[in-house]
Amino acid sequence: MSGPTSVQLSGVTKRFGDFAAVDDLSLEVPAGVVYGVLGPNGAGKTTTLRMVNDILAPDRGAIRLFGDLPPGRAAARRIGYLPEERGLYPKMRVADALRFFGELRGMTGRAASGRAAAWLERLGLAEWTRHKVQELSKGMQQKVQFAAALLHEPDLIILDEPWTGLDPINSEVLREVVQEQRAAGRTILFSTHLMEQAETVCDRVCLIVRGRRVLEGEVGRIKREAAGDRLVALVFADPAAEARARTTVLADAGLVAVVRERRGFLEAELAREGQAAADQLLHQLLAQGAALRRFEMVEPSLHQIFVDRVGAEVAAGGDLAGHGQGGGEVARA
Repeated sequence: MSGPTSVQLSGVTKRFGDFAAVDDLSLEVPAGVVYGVLGPNGAGKTTTLRMVNDILAPDRGAIRLFGDLPPGRAAARRIGYLPEERGLYPKMRVADALRFFGELRGMTGRAASGRAAAWLERLGLAEWTRHKVQELSKGMQQKVQFAAALLHEPDLIILDEPWTGLDPINSEVLREVVQEQRAAGRTILFSTHLMEQAETVCDRVCLIVRGRRVLEGEVGRIKREAAGDRLVALVFADPAAEARARTTVLADAGLVAVVRERRGFLEAELAREGQAAADQLLHQLLAQGAALRRFEMVEPSLHQIFVDRVGAEVAAGGDLAGHGQGGGEVARA
């Protein structure tokens, strides 16, 4: 990986007694990207972000920020942080709370108030400026704390499970703001177990389980490599045509390894990679007289890749609740 980096972890380990929350973790976050640390609940995501933000110290390994700074006071001025456990003072008025957080980051009260007003307007909270924090819903409080993390225009924005508890409308607002911050040249590092959210905003991801990295890289590359030109979406014109194909062409183990039912289509995983195998499947279906409405190469979702790499038992245990539908999507160039 070339170019400047915002965050670099090298062999980082953090233990709590005999439990390794983070185990020999290495990752590199390029400057100016949206980077997701993904995994089920308890994977070590929050511990990782707390070490980056100097709330916890690693037992082993090194963390470097903005090229050469260790976590600490010097780096903190350039970081905005939304913790998993929100920390607003319930009896403070919203505007006062934001001004307070701005002043903690070295802003003047006047500058903090001005930016607070702009962010409350952007997040749809302008009419709540004079209300106490405790009068806001949990989702609204979360947006206030999100504004607090961005108030001082940090170079690195760290968001721990930012979408948890947000309704679809506010989730979309948060996605838009994340993309705006990326367009402004800032780096966004966030954790989530919501694979669908990560898939819509991330440039790069790191999947971790039990504190260890299992997959890392650009989202598009990960999906292309996981697909391997082996996944085909099929929709037949009628149930009878599908039934015939299932017992003939799709039952040929030399051609099709697995057939899965997705929402609205069948997904055939070919027994070998390459366009030639897909062409052979299409030829045999047409030779059989199958009436097809859809025949399309697809990419797996991040959730499906995660389940394939880690094991279905992780998802079955409820750790990936809210991950999305988990099906494929049309391959993009």
